[in-house]
Amino acid sequence: MTPSPVGRPTRGTTGVNRLRRIDRWIARHPVLRRADDPLVVDLGFGASAVTPLELLARLRSQRPDAEVLGLEIDPDRVARAREQSAGVEGVSFARGGFEVPLPTSRRPAIIRAMNVLRQYDEGDVADAWGRMCARLQPDGLLVEGTCDEIGRVATWAEVGADAVARSLTISLRLAELDSPAIAAERLPKALIHRNVEGERVHEFVTSLDREWARAAAVAPFGPVHRWRTAMLALADAGWPLLRRERWRLGEVGVAWEAVAPS
Repeated sequence: MTPSPVGRPTRGTTGVNRLRRIDRWIARHPVLRRADDPLVVDLGFGASAVTPLELLARLRSQRPDAEVLGLEIDPDRVARAREQSAGVEGVSFARGGFEVPLPTSRRPAIIRAMNVLRQYDEGDVADAWGRMCARLQPDGLLVEGTCDEIGRVATWAEVGADAVARSLTISLRLAELDSPAIAAERLPKALIHRNVEGERVHEFVTSLDREWARAAAVAPFGPVHRWRTAMLALADAGWPLLRRERWRLGEVGVAWEAVAPS
């Protein structure tokens, strides 16, 4: 008898291009580039095959041999996704949850679980991370976070195969951006309830917002220049920022220990 999937069905509201920022970040991640088996799991893909198919296309721009496995608890969603992806090579669908079922001994290089833990309690995060990370390749990673409905505001945690978080990434559409603090509404479940006085993530979001405001003087040179100016100020203030080459995309990564819950 096949064990029941671990978890709850997702809300299934993911739309076209909603996860484009996360997809592109994953596609250029060193873990995918060096993986012997470039298998990526899209856990909780939603009501249609759209996000796994988009993910596959973006991954293959960097790794032509990449494969995507979409997992959902709802069997009707799995059946629908299989119909929608008929004839597409490199993508498959199965019923599953945090246990990440895979055939034989195969393990994914990366698991993407976006907008999945948002419906859980903060106390459920460690167990969910542990279950998913236990299925990763030794050098694999879990990408877990949240984004808004149209993908203009996104945040995610990068978690290693040891289930220890490494970084937080905030990704924003800079055009017409008023305040980077809008990212606080979409922080990963491990952090979203920690955006209060005395918590490190609150200090980071506040600092990010403050430096963006201070960089208004260079706004005539464009939002990317303004964002870079704000990021340089954050770095000068001692924040351990990561992957600076992605600042031009409206992203900022910071080491997890700088924002971890107290």
